[in-house]
Amino acid sequence: MPEDTPRPGLRMGVLGCADIAVRRILPAIVEHPSVRLVAVASRDGARSARLAARFGCAAVTGYRALLDRDDIDAVYVPLPPGMHHEWVAEALTAGKHVLVEKPLSTTYEQSAELVATAGRLGLALTENFMFLHHSQHAAVRDLAREEIGELRVFSSSFGVPPPDPSSFRHDARLGGGALLDVGVYPLRAAQLQLDGELDVLGACLRVDEATGVDVAGSALLSTATGVTAQLDFGFQHSYRSAYALWGSRGRISVPRAFTPPREHRPVVRLEQQDRTTELTLAADHQVGNALDAFAAAALSDTGRTALGEALLRQALLVEQVRKAARIVSL
Repeated sequence: MPEDTPRPGLRMGVLGCADIAVRRILPAIVEHPSVRLVAVASRDGARSARLAARFGCAAVTGYRALLDRDDIDAVYVPLPPGMHHEWVAEALTAGKHVLVEKPLSTTYEQSAELVATAGRLGLALTENFMFLHHSQHAAVRDLAREEIGELRVFSSSFGVPPPDPSSFRHDARLGGGALLDVGVYPLRAAQLQLDGELDVLGACLRVDEATGVDVAGSALLSTATGVTAQLDFGFQHSYRSAYALWGSRGRISVPRAFTPPREHRPVVRLEQQDRTTELTLAADHQVGNALDAFAAAALSDTGRTALGEALLRQALLVEQVRKAARIVSL
């Protein structure tokens, strides 16, 4: 292909210059053939210019100016959660497919509105849970079916050290808080590994009175058949990103569940009555796989209904955890 010929792929723009975009998504878009980076937008023109020079794309000042471009098919939205509803709605109305960082929005009502808009306009709308696209989770599910008998309990934890005080995670107006930032991962993992719908039986949120946001929490969920999910999350913790499945004949633990580097070969632990086995699985590029899945959804109508249903299940569980939670002030 001549050097001046644009490579094929879903033409993407990026709304915002968040850290996750710079560290993980922009490099993956540049190298991955299913997508093509066209432009990056910031409210700060100098910042978008710096990123555009670094990643070889156009620089745009202002999010709406990017949405007005006719050389962009889809956008990635890494803005703070409190801005998702406005800008995802704007992007969909502009006719763009949308890949948005989790959570889709800060309330179930807003999420339902966005899913309905995407459906009405025939556009793909995807929440960027990259871990769902790592091959280790299908391997774990197969192993659990073969080795641990009837599943009794799912448990998961995602905790990180305190973010910088200036982070949006400490700002309620921007959708801050541990539930929306890290708690959504164990909730989504429970849906991935458990069959059927989940009900929230109880929850607890620890709220920082100075900022008004939750900084840690726990939740207890159950399937209709009584399989429970015990979930813990927060940003007052040493780093932990894990889940486990405990059955009638054994237990499988996954210690690098949510953020394994692409070169990392996951090691899962199988514990049975008189035997412990560690299995090393294949490395996988969950960021690139997530982009592939988004491009496939944007380029084909197949599976979009299921994507919308998954978005609503997740948003409903988050809402139910919030409503069920005992609030403990710090």
